[in-house]
Amino acid sequence: MSDQTRTEYYARVGAMDLSPLWTTRLVPPLPRDQVKARPHLWDYDRVVRPVLLDAGPLITAKEAQRRVLTLENPGLGGSHRILESLYAGLQLILPGEVAPAHRHSPSALRFIIEGDGAYTAVSGEKSVMKPGDFIITPSMTWHDHGHEGAGPVVWMDGLDIPMLGLFGAMFFETYPDDSQPQRRQPGDSLARYGANMRPVGESWSKPESPIFSYPYERSREALEQLRRTAEWDPAAGLKLEYIDPTRGFSAMPTISTFLQLLPKGFSGTPYRTTENTVYTVVEGGGRAIIGDGDDAIVLSWRPRDIFAIPCWVPHRLESDDDATLFSFSDRTAQVKLGIWREDRGNA
Repeated sequence: MSDQTRTEYYARVGAMDLSPLWTTRLVPPLPRDQVKARPHLWDYDRVVRPVLLDAGPLITAKEAQRRVLTLENPGLGGSHRILESLYAGLQLILPGEVAPAHRHSPSALRFIIEGDGAYTAVSGEKSVMKPGDFIITPSMTWHDHGHEGAGPVVWMDGLDIPMLGLFGAMFFETYPDDSQPQRRQPGDSLARYGANMRPVGESWSKPESPIFSYPYERSREALEQLRRTAEWDPAAGLKLEYIDPTRGFSAMPTISTFLQLLPKGFSGTPYRTTENTVYTVVEGGGRAIIGDGDDAIVLSWRPRDIFAIPCWVPHRLESDDDATLFSFSDRTAQVKLGIWREDRGNA
């Protein structure tokens, strides 16, 4: 058949809202043939923080709804994504401000970067924010933020917006008032479920953890205890996952969250996984070495820096000091879909 005949055929079926599958490749041999996101690092103290603080006098938290600078992956063309399936941004709140209550279908996490005196209220329960804390805002739960202390407070927002965008299941509502009524005392959910116990006669059936706030102090102490007893993972050091204590699942239904410790002088083995991962440095300094040989890229990180590793990108971690990293990824969603893979060989 001539090229002209084929061209005419393709034009004819195109006019019928059809397309010939054989002219394209929907499933590439490897993720790298489709994934456009790039490994990237955001230098918090020297680059991001100054311009984020400049937004303070520019617009109020109430006027903006949320005063956030989105972390845009340079390979994704201003699509409001830090990686293919994940959104991340840095939110600033100043003393005396309230970010008005609203709710939405995407699930969100907060990881506190700096400052004291702010809180987030989820379903009527306030959680005080301290650096290193991990806080959950489940899908379609009312939440607002406020600042009752001094100085700026900044946290990272992580959401599953790109995932929900594929389904189109986006909903957003504003609360009638700036703040929702307080229904439980601060720390109530942690007291009910945070000690491997739960109130008699009470059950939990929602897809997210009943604990909304995971204080850094507790999580960091767990890593310190394991330092003396556990075997170190050759690629990840000591790495713990935040979970729903009632069932052992991931703390969030679509996003996995982790805290890991790399000892001083750690030199990790090569690793790659299909999950898209965002790291935030809590303590220490080091490097993420992407690829191998002359083509390797080195992302040098310090406390409060943020870096992103896309799907199936080979990398390894090195630390100069004891380093603690918080990370979130789409691993739990991939596991549920049966597509998650890892490679611990010479990636």
